[in-house]
Amino acid sequence: MKIHEYQAKEIFSRYSIPVTREELCFTVEEVSSATQKLGLPVVVKAQVLAGGRGKAGGVKLAKSLDEATTAATAILGMDIKGYTVEKVLVAEGVRFNNEVYVGLTIDRKSKSVIFMASREGGVEIEEVAKENPDAILKFPIDPDLGMTPFLARKIAFSLFTEFSLVKQAADMFQKLYRIFMDTDASLVEINPLVITDEGNLLALDGKMNFDDNALFRQSAIEAIMEPDEDEKVELDAKSKGLTFIRLDGSIGCMVNGAGLAMATMDMIKLYGGEPANFLDIGGSSSPKKVIDAMNLILSDPKVKVVMINIFGGITRCDDVARGLVAALEQIKVEIPIVIRLAGTNSKEGLEILKQAQLPVVETMTQAAQKAITLCETISHL
Repeated sequence: MKIHEYQAKEIFSRYSIPVTREELCFTVEEVSSATQKLGLPVVVKAQVLAGGRGKAGGVKLAKSLDEATTAATAILGMDIKGYTVEKVLVAEGVRFNNEVYVGLTIDRKSKSVIFMASREGGVEIEEVAKENPDAILKFPIDPDLGMTPFLARKIAFSLFTEFSLVKQAADMFQKLYRIFMDTDASLVEINPLVITDEGNLLALDGKMNFDDNALFRQSAIEAIMEPDEDEKVELDAKSKGLTFIRLDGSIGCMVNGAGLAMATMDMIKLYGGEPANFLDIGGSSSPKKVIDAMNLILSDPKVKVVMINIFGGITRCDDVARGLVAALEQIKVEIPIVIRLAGTNSKEGLEILKQAQLPVVETMTQAAQKAITLCETISHL
């Protein structure tokens, strides 16, 4: 789950991390009022759940009231990476003489939270990592010790030489770690963290992502979620007992069990195909769930073939077969379907499919190969 810059900075403020004075605005009139309140200059920043706002023209410095309203007029309604800008953040302009990057995320290699720091702040950190990876310093944090004062000072000294800045930074880094742990975050970033002309550290921008699986214990975080269209589909699937993630391929997958779903996608990739989704109908599947799953798959216009791979343990193959037949009676399906059914009550399930004249193969390999062949045939038509 992602949140906007203004929301991240609100969380920073609650932990006494200094941020700019700013106001959230939805109209040009509100931008005008906020500009007069904050004083010139101001920065008008698009609030969308996507990076690269500056390059897209979604961040503008305004040195007059007219420039602020002109910037707001240009930015509101702008499309940035598929997101329409519906609100902007008007922040006070700050004079600064240096900017750095700091962030925390999960590092699977060290099996810990890792603190990242770079003196090359104010630019997309992904570009820095790609072009000059040595410019990013990484500090694993012992999960038992946490962000100790010693480690915080060590990181601070890697970025700053003046002791007054080191002292400010060490305190800030400990607070950032507490934010990360308290909110079940998967990413916390300040980019840039600037040194003002007065010699103070200030979070000029903020970014936070959260672990979706921990939202059940983060009700305040979950309450500010703004799901995009794909996330809305995934949340709707979750409410129906399905685990669904949309991908970019053309072979729709319906599988029972997360491990088998991953193996199915791997099999499709192995033989040169591209899965259109991850869809796990769960360990105990009712016919209604199969209908919901089929509707999900067919809602994607990129899907050219549906591959159904069921290995019944808890899941009964006859339930899946009945659900599939019922789904096809209710839904107009104009694309091919390939079915592999094995396991609990597979004999009964296969008989149901046979009577419905639905195509069945014996193995997962055959299912993947046939789905890819059908997909390629459709593509050439």
